[in-house]
Amino acid sequence: MLNGSVRRVVATAQNGLEVVRLGGLETEARPSDFRIVEREPMYRLRRYFPDDVSDSAGTPRPPIVLVPPMMMAADVYDVTQEQGAVGILHSMGLDPWVVDFGSPATEEGGWDRTLADHIVAISEIVDRVHKHTGQDVHLSGYSQGGMFAYQAAAYRRCRGVASLVTFGSPVDTLAALPFGIPGDIAAPAADFLADHVFTRLSIAGWMARTGFQLLDPVKTAKSRFDFLRQLHDREALLPREQQRRFLAQDGWVAWSGPAVAELLKQFVVHNRMMSGGFVIGDRPVSLAELTCPILAFVGEVDDIGQPAAVRGIRRAAPRAEIFESTMRAGHFGLVVGSLSASHTWPTTGAWVRWRAGLGPSPDGIAPMIAEDLPEAETGVSVTDRLLHTGASMAEVGVGAVRGVLGATAQAVRGSRELSAEAARALPRLVRLGQIQPHTRISLGKLLAEAGQRSPRGECFLFDDRAYTNESVNVRIDNVVKGLIACGVRPSTRVGVLMETRPSALVAISALSRMGAVVVLLPPTEDLREAVRLGRVATVISDPDNLRTAETLGPPVLVLGGGESRVLNLEPGSETVDLERIDPDAVELPAWYRPNPGRANELAFVLFGRFGGEVEAKHITNHRWALSAFGTATAANLGRGDTVYSIAPLYHSSVLLATLGGAIVGGSRIALTRGLDPERFATEVHRYGVTVVAYTWTMMRELVDSSDSGLDASHPIRLFIGSGMPRGLWLRTMKRFAPAQVLEFYASTEGAVVLANVSGAKPGSKGRPLPGSTQVRIAAYDPVTGRFLEDDRGLVRECRAGEVGVLLGQATGAEAVSGAMRGVFGAGDAWVATEHLFRTDSDGDHWLMDDKNSVVTALRGPVYGEPIVDALGGLDQADLVVVYGVTVGGEEIAVAALTLRPGTSLTAADLADALAELEPGQCPDLVHVVPEIPISNSYRPRRGALRAAGLPNPGVRAWYYDAGRDGYRRLTRAVLTDLKQRGSAALTG
Repeated sequence: MLNGSVRRVVATAQNGLEVVRLGGLETEARPSDFRIVEREPMYRLRRYFPDDVSDSAGTPRPPIVLVPPMMMAADVYDVTQEQGAVGILHSMGLDPWVVDFGSPATEEGGWDRTLADHIVAISEIVDRVHKHTGQDVHLSGYSQGGMFAYQAAAYRRCRGVASLVTFGSPVDTLAALPFGIPGDIAAPAADFLADHVFTRLSIAGWMARTGFQLLDPVKTAKSRFDFLRQLHDREALLPREQQRRFLAQDGWVAWSGPAVAELLKQFVVHNRMMSGGFVIGDRPVSLAELTCPILAFVGEVDDIGQPAAVRGIRRAAPRAEIFESTMRAGHFGLVVGSLSASHTWPTTGAWVRWRAGLGPSPDGIAPMIAEDLPEAETGVSVTDRLLHTGASMAEVGVGAVRGVLGATAQAVRGSRELSAEAARALPRLVRLGQIQPHTRISLGKLLAEAGQRSPRGECFLFDDRAYTNESVNVRIDNVVKGLIACGVRPSTRVGVLMETRPSALVAISALSRMGAVVVLLPPTEDLREAVRLGRVATVISDPDNLRTAETLGPPVLVLGGGESRVLNLEPGSETVDLERIDPDAVELPAWYRPNPGRANELAFVLFGRFGGEVEAKHITNHRWALSAFGTATAANLGRGDTVYSIAPLYHSSVLLATLGGAIVGGSRIALTRGLDPERFATEVHRYGVTVVAYTWTMMRELVDSSDSGLDASHPIRLFIGSGMPRGLWLRTMKRFAPAQVLEFYASTEGAVVLANVSGAKPGSKGRPLPGSTQVRIAAYDPVTGRFLEDDRGLVRECRAGEVGVLLGQATGAEAVSGAMRGVFGAGDAWVATEHLFRTDSDGDHWLMDDKNSVVTALRGPVYGEPIVDALGGLDQADLVVVYGVTVGGEEIAVAALTLRPGTSLTAADLADALAELEPGQCPDLVHVVPEIPISNSYRPRRGALRAAGLPNPGVRAWYYDAGRDGYRRLTRAVLTDLKQRGSAALTG
């Protein structure tokens, strides 16, 4: 016994001395043979077993590229030749390649590496391996390396990629974070680290090693204890010594600060592997573009790449065929150790052979099914943890702590979310409340502030390209210099006639930055009238609208058009190409101060058609700011949002709500070339669109299209806009569930902004936004066009349910004209809108009609919007308009509607749809028409139908029989009687 004890002590001392001197026990193991085939500043590309790249029959082996995590050495795939990845894969007939990024600490420029550098490098490696082998590549990666593989394959849209294989690689990072940290706590923390820590600090290799060991302290402690306990038994330790040394010491490399910051920002703070829209270089990318087969290895007890996070790929890549292989393993056990040697790598090899047509499908894989776990679940059960570690008491303690933390997180989740919303909303409302008439506030100023806060943050996306805040502001400043060189000064009214494109946004912003007035010219037949009403001194055009612009009279400046721009200016033309002006050659005059616009100064002139006439609406900086801050608050816009406008820039809701709200919220703006269902689906995924801005009936084409290509995995959470009919609203929510609709009403003059924030009452315009002016509904007679007064001579305020004109209180910050004085009290001032409203018992506002569109029937006024809402609720209905037709000196109410394809309409359908309306508010006639014209902003037009007069009799036209309280088919006899006797003919 004594000799045995002495030998044990001596052996322990000898082995311990060897560990201290060499870092571990000498195993005599040698790495697998490899050759560095490609050497670049970002990487070295290893080809293992380079002299054996084909089988015995001379058939080339299928190539597989293995990508390590950013913080781990490439040798993770070759810890031992017998149990390492490259050795096993080669023995199964594959051609293994490994990416070696080296360490930032030893590579030139390593500390400046970005996440995009790694993705672009992997994409380049795919091309090079393809060139060497002549075959598509099976791209694989462990942990973060698998994330890289996903991103690189999506970046190149799977070109040259035969399949993807990942090991413990999270996709839905916020679904399951290490230690069970709630996502709504982790995201703000990661945001702070990305902005304020990793911009100045990188992570050394020892820091990475320590951090990952702390992620599973029980297993780390147990491993060290087992090693010390067996230190006397060299033969027992040697089989696992290479693995131990790799994980404990040799396998870790440094992380560059910019790469870590970008990873945290894009994939933790904004979770853009799930939503799409992560940016590589200047290109937005989405995993929804993955189409190649995918095999994901899931560790049942992996607390780093937790099952719920790994299985996020199922929702993020809906077009791909995705399989999974589950293992009772932790994060490192997936790729290193005996279990990986017996399961991970043989399964991987069999997968590649199957996909290459060289063998059957491997055992142990199954199609991945997206499962909806409870919010507190991550997919790793306490039981699995207990069985995995063997340290029961310790693990129960850890599990109990996690359970307490999870319960606590669940209990306070609601209050935390409310606090997060309040934290965003409060500063916006405070700033809005502090705006005084001479406060400097403008679109240009807010863009400049965004550039100062986050120069490298993305400002907007267009044509598969991302533009940073810094580049956008530089472009704006350069255009400002060009405008100054052309004689534009503060307060100059400049017309903007441009399609939706980056240069249009830049032109608007540049004019705002120098204090000029932006006159947004809609490309319609009323351009000359708009130029006259807007008192336009100069026109900025893009090449597409140049010929039209030159016919309007004022001098023309041309901006943008892309690389293919061809102006073909006539000889002697006075048109100026702003792109040819060298900004460095322009000397700024003494009067120039950037962003001088004050709250009470005119900023924009917009146009609308009211009563058949074009009218100019004047928007001050304060009015713009009110909509911008209000939209950002109501829609809870933040830096993780991408706001996608399918409406043209010249539309008032886009300028006031979409652009303004996104800028205030720090959200990205995504622009599109036009409304097309296929383009919409592609760009929603590629840009990671979370909020879609619409106008009027714009959503029709997207809701009804069978080619939209969007399923329940889409990232959209909200549609915002104005004018959407109730029926289309309901169809939109059904088609794009669980997304909601946030409908606004904003008067173009004054400061009235209503919003249906809750979405609980489709069709309602909601209530005034915080910061909006006080609103009231004034009693009004639409027949005489007069306000109704009380016995004191003041205008009477409407009761709930009573219809009147919506008024907004005039404020000193608004440069309004024509304010009404002495309305509800002596000396007060109110601005009347053009619209009639009522409120319900809850105080929500409902639009009833335009003042000029009310049908003044003999029985009293008939309001159009309730009819549109009622008929639009029919499943068969597409568009609905209501208008008046004069017959025998009186006006009758006519409703026209179009039907959705393959549907028909009956009198019983009409009766059911209109049953909730009072008989006096039902339309006299209803008829189906083949088409209802819509304007450029997608607003249904009724002028042509009104001008056509009464509808033709037939099976698609009905009249309201008041005596029977129902609808009957409109016959020629009834129509003749109607023309002779007027509405009396409809009562029988």
